[in-house]
Amino acid sequence: MRERDNETSQDVDNGVLERTDNLETTGIGIVDGTTAQIDLNLPVLADDDDDYVDEDDLPPVVHDGEPASADAAEEHTAPESEAEAPDDIVDAEVVSTPTGATPTGVTRRAIHHPAGPDKHALERVRGVRVEEEPLQSRRLDQLAADRETPELLTADRLIDRSRVAAPEPEGVWQRFVYGATLRRVILEDSPRVRARKELDRRISAPLTGGAKFVPVLSRKGGVGKTSVTTLLGMALADAREDRIIAVDANPDRGTLAERIERRSGKTVRDLVRARAEVTGFNDLSAIVARDETRLDILASDADPHLSEAFSDRDYHDVAAIAAHYYSIVLTDSGTGIVHSVMDATLELADQLLIVAGRSVDEAKLASETLSWLETNGYSELARNAVVVLNTSRPGASLIKPSELESHFRTRVRAVVTIPYDAHIATGGPISFRDLAGATRLAARELAAVVVEGLRTPGSGR
Repeated sequence: MRERDNETSQDVDNGVLERTDNLETTGIGIVDGTTAQIDLNLPVLADDDDDYVDEDDLPPVVHDGEPASADAAEEHTAPESEAEAPDDIVDAEVVSTPTGATPTGVTRRAIHHPAGPDKHALERVRGVRVEEEPLQSRRLDQLAADRETPELLTADRLIDRSRVAAPEPEGVWQRFVYGATLRRVILEDSPRVRARKELDRRISAPLTGGAKFVPVLSRKGGVGKTSVTTLLGMALADAREDRIIAVDANPDRGTLAERIERRSGKTVRDLVRARAEVTGFNDLSAIVARDETRLDILASDADPHLSEAFSDRDYHDVAAIAAHYYSIVLTDSGTGIVHSVMDATLELADQLLIVAGRSVDEAKLASETLSWLETNGYSELARNAVVVLNTSRPGASLIKPSELESHFRTRVRAVVTIPYDAHIATGGPISFRDLAGATRLAARELAAVVVEGLRTPGSGR
């Protein structure tokens, strides 16, 4: 016994203790009957060290300086970096504490290396982890403030414009200079080209707020209402990237589908019957017909009796489907302004087009239509409407065009004139590329005016 005490007294100076099984996590037992707590100032652990300690990661219980088993000791041997950590300890302070007292402080070293798989030690580790979570959250908030969202990856930011080849200029002289200088000199566009690009910009301006409905009205047949609907739809579809559709809602056998080359053989009645089966655009594309400008046409029934059965409820069903897949929905309405489908058309309208011919009675009917709208709850639609003066007959008219325009400009937002075109007057399919330059320009101007009206707040219902 004395020999063992002598060995103990020699080992105390070197920090070797006789027994450690009765120690707390941060307590050190000394042979003389007292207990001392050693508070160590260790280096701060790396940020990626986990404060949570699993029971399987705890070292085995040590009895009389020997591990419980050789395998367990080997399994839980500390890494070399941790074993050498005590060499960095500076100014360890010894604080005397009565035997059996609970230490008041727990070091990070004690947390990561408790003396044994003590349940209370695990609870203390979890408790410290909870206390440190606010600090960790603050660090994450600071990092989140510096993070960029995907919306910041724009083409203007990422593309090196100095390495992007400029588009080839338009015009004979501009192209000659561009090629002769090895694509180094680009002359300014001609006034005509600049005007065309500006018109493209106006037509292709983005629209917000869901699908826009634009009915085309006329209380007199033969003024070119269906032709105007077709021209407007082609001009929009040719310049815009989104989808455009024109719906024939004429109860008296509309001819909208006959104004394009391609036909599907389906009508609005087929869409009403199959509305529950339309789950994607492919289902809808099998019913509509598409023009070369990407304008989609939904034809009316050829039988007037079936067309008459097309009700306001049916129109709402068709409009709901069209609004899901198209940005602009044009409606070729009939001449009956009190028809039930007309009520549904006006309820959904964002902007109106009133087509008038160049005769006294045609102009008077168009003006009376505006008066009816103003007195039946659609005064705002009437004020923001567009009147289209369509020339459906060749030759000079006895009607003064300036007087017509002057009258309607006092009542509506804009007036657009469509010149006579023999290609349209045939009554057959219309090819947008085969139109006269003045007619195509007038159709594009009409499209730009309509888009500007749809983009203006308060211009609709």
